[in-house]
Amino acid sequence: MSDAWAIVSGGSRGLGRAFTERLVKLGYQVLVLYRSDASAAAEVAACFPDQVLTAQVDIRDGAATSAVISAQITERGAPDVLVNNAGINIDQPFLTMSAEQWSAVLDTNLTGTFHLTRAVAPAMVSRGRGNIINVGATTGMRPRLNGANYCASKAGLLQLTKCLALELAPAVRVNALIPGMTETAELIERYALRDPVQRAAVEAEIPQRRIASTDEIAAALEFLVAETSSYMTGQRLIIDGGQFMW
Repeated sequence: MSDAWAIVSGGSRGLGRAFTERLVKLGYQVLVLYRSDASAAAEVAACFPDQVLTAQVDIRDGAATSAVISAQITERGAPDVLVNNAGINIDQPFLTMSAEQWSAVLDTNLTGTFHLTRAVAPAMVSRGRGNIINVGATTGMRPRLNGANYCASKAGLLQLTKCLALELAPAVRVNALIPGMTETAELIERYALRDPVQRAAVEAEIPQRRIASTDEIAAALEFLVAETSSYMTGQRLIIDGGQFMW
């Protein structure tokens, strides 16, 4: 294996797991960060024992995040790739949304990305190269009901991506990967996609009339980490089957 290594937050489940597997396939050693699901983390580590290391950390905690990342950078040097993928949804109508529900989502999806990137970026800049991919959402551009906290966090992430691209250039590229509807356990549950009628209704809103596979989104990540995108920074790459082209 090469010495190239990557960090994927939330990299043990769903789309994050697909990102981890794709980076392993590309020859990276991968540090998978997870908050609570130890069994999923153990599973991905067992699948790739020579290429995946896991670490439990709550990225809402800046000091804890910095400690985990600093130890890895001391041992390995700066990572080549950071994928800010960790995120949560707590849907609630705005008029009944609690301060705790607001903060939990913003602190994970936006402030957590700040903490993790702040821990990684100085080493990347010092080395003179690096690649950061922030995993956004179409709701960062287009609102939805009962998601004021999530939409605000993802809209903020898009602006953070641009600010980082400006400030960390030319050494580090920073882009946002924005998946549309993707076949994950979380999405299947949220949208009741096991019901054929409900699935058909969801697919009817997508010009390609289907939901993306995690492999298709991981292929977009591969493009963003590859030299073929070397002149691309501060951009958003939307992979959504055309759902939000308007």
